[in-house]
Amino acid sequence: MAIHIPFNKPCIVGSELIYVGQAVSGGHASGDGPFTRRAQKLMEDRFDARRILLTTSCTAALEMAALLCKLGPGDEVILPSFTFVSTANAIVLRGATPVFVDIRWDTLNIDERLIEAAITPRTRAIFPVHYAGVACEMDEIMAIARHHNLMVVEDAAQGVFAKYKDQWLGTIGHMGCYSFHETKNFSCGEGGALTVNDPDLEKRAEILREKGTNRSQFLRGQVDKYTWVDIGSSYILSDMLAAFLHGQLENMEKITARRGEIFNRYESLLAPLVESGRIRTPFIPEHCTSNHHMFYLLAANQDEREALIAHLRKAGILAVFHYVPLHSSPFAKSLGLSEPHLPVTDDTSSRLLRLPMYYDLSDRDVTEVASSVLDFYKNWSSK
Repeated sequence: MAIHIPFNKPCIVGSELIYVGQAVSGGHASGDGPFTRRAQKLMEDRFDARRILLTTSCTAALEMAALLCKLGPGDEVILPSFTFVSTANAIVLRGATPVFVDIRWDTLNIDERLIEAAITPRTRAIFPVHYAGVACEMDEIMAIARHHNLMVVEDAAQGVFAKYKDQWLGTIGHMGCYSFHETKNFSCGEGGALTVNDPDLEKRAEILREKGTNRSQFLRGQVDKYTWVDIGSSYILSDMLAAFLHGQLENMEKITARRGEIFNRYESLLAPLVESGRIRTPFIPEHCTSNHHMFYLLAANQDEREALIAHLRKAGILAVFHYVPLHSSPFAKSLGLSEPHLPVTDDTSSRLLRLPMYYDLSDRDVTEVASSVLDFYKNWSSK
């Protein structure tokens, strides 16, 4: 059967297309134009952030963060294995070594209780990943970082407009990285941002983002010409994409509210399976405010998960598994990394399934997805 409920679908909720037209007709479609400045300012004001720089992707933001951490050969960085490859690639590209730590069984975030044991004299940074828009335990992570003089880079790709206690994700560590990819809550197709929370990093961040030049200072009239002053790359987002993103960011509350409604509907409809112990669904600690980036369930085992995916696909519903643990990947093995014992990561990866989640998903669609999951378990229980 053809898929009629996709896993993800881009949305238009406000003035996105009008702004794109204005960016083109205004004569500045390349990076750092009027819409770039407006989108950055909107986020800085809304998140009480010192400086936010739009980038071509969260991958680019992570690579900038690794440069700003001054990582190099022999350095080590602590991160979860249950994350997207970009988190580790940013580290490996600098010649540093990723050190993988297991995740918590409840939030699926890096287990802060295991970080200190992974620290060596070569450790330079911690890259916590806020999985599913639910915060890592940042008080403990920042305390460990201060004690050992380590940098903290928040991978908040999934965490835009989510909070840890009273702080927005991405604004707690020395730096934070956002994603505006098509699959994220707020999107411009491909895009990201680097939050710079340490004032000592701000000047160099601008230079790295501008291909290693001091062009930003030149445009502000602080130097009489701009030139090559450092390493860097073309990390700047097109103003056309920034224009689309600005339209999305203006509607963060509206988009988040709808995603919350979808999340709560899934939770309510699937409650019988949770109560009977057939599945687990997301856990959000009371001190965390989620942006409802995803709704996942944990099946009993991998065979059950794969059968459920096939069952949903047959019903025209696309549900997907998530990360294959990085520590078990062919490239990690090629680096000569010793394979760590990460039982929660391995178990979670084999059982997790993500249900469709996007702004335009109707209540009827959510009911259909949940009903199909419930039907599966009626039949699966007899096996």
